[in-house]
Amino acid sequence: MLILSSFTVLLLQQKKPVLYIIGDSTVKNGDGKGSNKLWGWGSIIGSYFDTTEMDVRNHAIGGRSSRTFLTEGRWDSILKTLKAGDYVLMQFGHNDGGALDDTSRARGTIKGTGEEYKDIYNPIRKVQERVYTYGWYMRKYANEAKAKGAIPIICSPIPRNIFKDGKVERADDNYGKWAAETAQTTGAFFIPLNTIVADEYEAMGPEKVKAFFPGDHTHTNEEGAKVNAAAVVKGLKQLEGCSLTCLLAK
Repeated sequence: MLILSSFTVLLLQQKKPVLYIIGDSTVKNGDGKGSNKLWGWGSIIGSYFDTTEMDVRNHAIGGRSSRTFLTEGRWDSILKTLKAGDYVLMQFGHNDGGALDDTSRARGTIKGTGEEYKDIYNPIRKVQERVYTYGWYMRKYANEAKAKGAIPIICSPIPRNIFKDGKVERADDNYGKWAAETAQTTGAFFIPLNTIVADEYEAMGPEKVKAFFPGDHTHTNEEGAKVNAAAVVKGLKQLEGCSLTCLLAK
């Protein structure tokens, strides 16, 4: 009976939908447990869901762009277990603006959502590489998730702590815009996270928001990560027809 019971539990676990989260350090900072006093929203958001009915797996990792999360094989490892009924919640953009082929990171993507590409020599990986636009990589994640029967949800990147005249610097003309365009062209769900969080920050004011960023203008402490995770959930609740909202804890 014990063997049968364990087997049954395993089957139930395999059938449970999984929320895969992919992104950069603003989604998962360090080991994801706050060891450096910094947190990403993906490490907080699991508390909003009924984990008896689903699993939450935060695969985000610091320093990655939409390009390097793919080229390092991290997306391929997710595809091996991704199944119909799962969800992929993604947020990239903070690291995509870097150089394409510098000797320290080589993680940048071409700006925009087109089909442009550039062939480069990657000095980090020591290989020739064809680099595409931010939108190209995001489309790949969304389309390959859909091909597996999974449900992609694209978030625009959270804003940095940059205020000017009481207003937060937004991504309306770059990665926020391109994330929205990618969601539209792929049929993915879209959460305007950049806008939701920027609105929250402006309501709080720069002095209160400053306390969320102990080291720089990008990475949040636990309190800031909680604000951002709540904003993701707020965005989820605004989506029409997204079944992930049914898995939120009551």
